[in-house]
Amino acid sequence: MRCAVSPSGDTLCITRHSQPQILTIARDGTFLAIYADPELLQPEGVHVTPSGQVLVGGYLSCTILQVDVDGRTKPATLAHQKDGVRRQESVCYSSTTSSIIV
Repeated sequence: MRCAVSPSGDTLCITRHSQPQILTIARDGTFLAIYADPELLQPEGVHVTPSGQVLVGGYLSCTILQVDVDGRTKPATLAHQKDGVRRQESVCYSSTTSSIIV
């Protein structure tokens, strides 16, 4: 299980290792969303960008997904194994270089 806090500090995104899900929880503990995707197997690394987009890496699926700030939809699959993603355990967005670091 990994977690990341939104830039505003009002939401927490949590990956569930045993179940391929991302939980979005409010500061007061209220569940806001549960997101699951067949492209996300054994989610590990999670990062919230300055704009509030959630980046999550699937360790077994070898993917990096972008999930909307509301935690309900996936605008894009950003990278696959064919792009060089292999069993990553962390993901981060660098504002300095405008790049995703895996």
